[in-house]
Amino acid sequence: MAVDFEDNDCDDHHDVYQPANTTIQDETPLLEEPPEKRSDIHKPEDRFNGTYIIFFFLGTSSLLPLGFIMTAKPYWIYKLQNCSEQISSAEQGALDIRDFFESYISVASTVPSVLCLIGNFLLVNKVSVSVRILSSLVTMLAVLMVITALVKVDTSAWTPWFFIVIIVCVVISSSAATIFSSSIFGLSGCFPMRNSQALISGQAMGGTLSAVASVVDLAAASEVTDSALAYFLTADVFIIVCIGMYLILPKLEYASYYIKRKKDITQSPCILPTDYVEEEVVVTSNTSHFPLNRDYTGSVPPLWSILKKISTLGFCVFYIYFISIMIFPAVSSSIESVNKVSGGLWTDKYFTPLTSFLLYNFADLCGRQITAWIQVPGPKSWLLPTMALLRTIFIPIFMLCNYQPRMHSARVIFAHDIYPVVFTALLGFSNGYLITLSTIYGPKVTPKELSEAAGVLMMMFMQLGLALGAGFSVLVVHLI
Repeated sequence: MAVDFEDNDCDDHHDVYQPANTTIQDETPLLEEPPEKRSDIHKPEDRFNGTYIIFFFLGTSSLLPLGFIMTAKPYWIYKLQNCSEQISSAEQGALDIRDFFESYISVASTVPSVLCLIGNFLLVNKVSVSVRILSSLVTMLAVLMVITALVKVDTSAWTPWFFIVIIVCVVISSSAATIFSSSIFGLSGCFPMRNSQALISGQAMGGTLSAVASVVDLAAASEVTDSALAYFLTADVFIIVCIGMYLILPKLEYASYYIKRKKDITQSPCILPTDYVEEEVVVTSNTSHFPLNRDYTGSVPPLWSILKKISTLGFCVFYIYFISIMIFPAVSSSIESVNKVSGGLWTDKYFTPLTSFLLYNFADLCGRQITAWIQVPGPKSWLLPTMALLRTIFIPIFMLCNYQPRMHSARVIFAHDIYPVVFTALLGFSNGYLITLSTIYGPKVTPKELSEAAGVLMMMFMQLGLALGAGFSVLVVHLI
């Protein structure tokens, strides 16, 4: 079912997302507008889709650092194997960081992010969104530059300390990325919903770009360190470009209109005409729990009131990410080709980069992008949480593929290379499609002046899912 993202409405009594009747809204404003504001009713067009493209790129940069870190598996194995010839094999075997480093990175990238989201929620109306976004982007760039600088440093004599440094970098980078993504998503909630969709699709593109770059570097570079250097430099340049694009965003007429409107709604919402909310959700029922005085400038948003509206959608976001991060990449990236002993390029060198990282991220991107044309089920449908719960079946399915090494369960049921390919594609596509619907619906079922706070809370549900999923991924790996 195709839907226009510019003009939409969430109906509490329907299961699909339907466009609002903007004709009635244009003719009959809900609240009278002061004469001095009537000249602002005209909405500019997004020329050349400039704002859409910028949000897409900003979404890409939000997950790009972690995506590049997670997909550089050959580099991390090389750096963490303790290359020094003076180190005995027994001492090398004592370090399990090579076998479980992906799970450790997952935990380090998600658990601290929950605290950052709580802080970001408290600061929504106290610290400028531009300050939060730009400071987090600069922090992400600084951390990536540290990781890039360490590529050519011989760390074989201090491998455990190198691992600790990388974990600290992951914690800082992920925390900054969390503040950035929640802030930019909260900002996009004040724009038409197509921009939120662009932001979420861009996040999947970040993972896809990192996977593509990983495969290209693997094929082009003969040395692991040369490949990693070019790999991380690409991420550095991309973050710099995204900083420039965000600085351009307020200068676009279309973006400037909605940014200005956001300030007007926050400061004096009671005098705005319906035309200001025509492409957003018109909350007409069950809003009695929201305070009548909706001027939240400088105050903490009403947490409990927002949670009442977004609880079901928040659960969907939480559980979808919980299942996905439990499997990807800790389990999926260790599934080997059943013909690996043949020594072929596909079965040995490219199987994991292509079937795990690239395929998952591309399928995730496709699932997110398709929501630009299809939005089924709707925000009030019971099908949305049901479909999220059904994804639990992916856990035993991936455990029964050719995961190596197997310590407790020797039986492999899906002993063919086609199985992990199909399962990974389904995991990625369902993640992208369902997470996009759940996330973009969240800020649209609350009053408009709370859309940024609702967007931050949706990111909090996401981080909770990622944190618990990362923790359980360690358990799943130990059970196989």
